[in-house]
This record gives sequence, structure tokens and C-alpha cells, in this order.
Amino acid sequence: MAKHPSENEYRLMVRLVAFILNANDDLVFCKGISQDDEPDLWQKALDGDIKLWIDLGQPDEKRIKKACGRSEKVIIYTYQDGSASAWWKQTQKVIKRFKNLSVINLNIDGDIQSLAKRAISLQCNISDRELTLLDDEISVAITEDIWK
Repeated sequence: MAKHPSENEYRLMVRLVAFILNANDDLVFCKGISQDDEPDLWQKALDGDIKLWIDLGQPDEKRIKKACGRSEKVIIYTYQDGSASAWWKQTQKVIKRFKNLSVINLNIDGDIQSLAKRAISLQCNISDRELTLLDDEISVAITEDIWK
């Protein structure tokens, strides 16, 4: 997993969390942040069809429409408390028509960016819709609020 030059450690770790929550042999990291026509992660079928499109943050309606048109299932993970809530209030009425779209807000309890090190060795536990990431010193709990 490579960190994009314009990406901070917090967002890098959120990408890892999204990967863990949707773990599958066919799920891969994409160019996402630097490419308009690719998500942060996706899962493709053998014929090249996109089965799952995962975006992070607060995409605009145009990007959401494009993702929903190209993929069987789309998940948007928001993770910035104040701005994510404001984005959701503004966007929810417009995107409710997309039946293959899920919007999930990640509540991150702990210093997740401190887990981003050159060589990461983490333990991961998922129980009762709570993901816990642990290294030798730090524990971070992540819960999901399903907005759509």
C-alpha cells in the first residue's frame, strides 16, 4: 500500500480501514486520489465489470452518479466529523435515488495516523460492527454509522 504524495497519514489509514471492512481476494487499491475515473478501492469481476466501487471523503454528485452507473455496488466512507455531517445534510436528498449506493460515516476513536509507519504490523479485530486496530503501543476503535 503506497501513500500518495498529496495524502496524509490519516487518509492513508482510512483507506486501509475501508480495505479491511470489505476484505476480498479481488479487492485492490486504485489510483483514486489522483485519477478521476478510478475509486480509492475497487473489486472487479473476471470480465472486467466493477462489482464494488469504494470512495473516501465527500465526493460530488457527478462522481457519485458516475460510480453508481459503472458499478454494481458503491460505498462512500466519510470520516471527517464536522465536514462529513455538513456534506451529508447537503447531499442526502440528491443521492437517495441511487439504489446501489451506501454511505457510511466512520467514527474513529484514537490516534489512527500514529499507526501509519514505514513498516506496519497491525492486529485487527472486528466484533459487533466495531473494528479495532492494534499495534504494540496504540489501539484505535472504529465504528460505522450507516447513513444510507
